[in-house]
Amino acid sequence: METVQERIRKIFPDLTNQQKLAAKYILAEPKEVALHPAKVVGALSGTSETTIIRLSYALSYSGYSELQNEIRSSLLERVPQDKALKSFLNAAEEIRGRTDLITFSMEQDVAYIRQTLGELREEQLQQAVAKILAAKQIIVVGFRSSYSSAHWLTFNLNVIRGNARLYNGPIDDVNHLINQIDKEWLVIAFSFPRYISETILFAQAAKDKGATILGITDDELSPLGPIADQVLKVYAPSPIAIKGMASIFAMLNILVSGVVQADGEQIQKRIAEYEDSSRQIYPFVDSTDI
Repeated sequence: METVQERIRKIFPDLTNQQKLAAKYILAEPKEVALHPAKVVGALSGTSETTIIRLSYALSYSGYSELQNEIRSSLLERVPQDKALKSFLNAAEEIRGRTDLITFSMEQDVAYIRQTLGELREEQLQQAVAKILAAKQIIVVGFRSSYSSAHWLTFNLNVIRGNARLYNGPIDDVNHLINQIDKEWLVIAFSFPRYISETILFAQAAKDKGATILGITDDELSPLGPIADQVLKVYAPSPIAIKGMASIFAMLNILVSGVVQADGEQIQKRIAEYEDSSRQIYPFVDSTDI
């Protein structure tokens, strides 16, 4: 069953301006929505009770009560942000005026990894894995600070699946590539602040051709969010290029592990073939040579 966040992400571009304000408030302050009636949420969001109720209908709920109950259930299942970040905040206070940078950095990374993976539901992971396994061809897109993540994911998907390609922007013939795409293709797109327009444009063009879009981003309502068929959300402080890589790679690691687990026998065969061909092409250093 789709979460409130997923429903908002999919229909956000079609909402009225007032409904968009209300939707952003619901995403930002789910605890307030869980505790208060529609009239209060309308006032807190700078809209109205009528807007909240109409938004509930637009999200395909029977009314505000059903939306509120859905949010209450999700809050019971998720790892609260204050707990996930508590260790980081405590560490920051403890090392104030000290030089224990290693401890501080480790606590920060652990806190955001816990938040990222703590809010990733098992069904979300399985849906993403199923998309990867079903794809005839996978295109991975990521520029600037996201390039390293995109390259790592492409490399590992080729080791275990062999059908992934990294999109290199102007280096590639984008017209030729787009014209090859059909409904059996999967595009995995990385988009973090500052959001690169080329990533969004490529994802939209691929979607128009029928491809499935798996977005890895920091917010359901990022420029990539409404385009994607599914979003895997990464929690990290800004700037993500400096502070968020641990969370991004934690997400990618569990995604690749999920693919391996789901198709273990074929992947073991694929890895064996990959190792055989690698020995023929690349001159590796053997342990006996050291």
